[in-house]
Amino acid sequence: MIFTKNEKIRFKHVDYAGIVFYPRFLEMLNDLVEDWFDEALDRPFSKIHETNGIPTVDLKVQFKKAARIGEVLTKSLWVINLGGASVNCGFKFEDENGKTCLEGEVTLVNVALNKGSNDIKAEAFSEETRAKISTFIIA
Repeated sequence: MIFTKNEKIRFKHVDYAGIVFYPRFLEMLNDLVEDWFDEALDRPFSKIHETNGIPTVDLKVQFKKAARIGEVLTKSLWVINLGGASVNCGFKFEDENGKTCLEGEVTLVNVALNKGSNDIKAEAFSEETRAKISTFIIA
């Protein structure tokens, strides 16, 4: 299964030339990850960050084509590999003509936050979360 969301390119996303400023693509990617955790995995970031975290530990991005103000992008995310406490996901943003604007991989780690100290350690996903993540593995 692939998790998919649409995003309209707005003025806030673009530079003076009217094309998406590259850091905005990364914000859109983070929004996609947050929506996936909230809508598909039933783990909204607002609840996760009370006791845990899901930091990005590796990110590979290829900018393939400019996206312009007014366009609607289809953002897709799937799982490449699921570890004990980490998940490596593929992603792709396509324009309305199916042309790829952005693609790559992001690795996220489930961590436990020790309140009152700077101690952050990887923590295995629960069996329930692993089962939900597993439905997005693309072989």
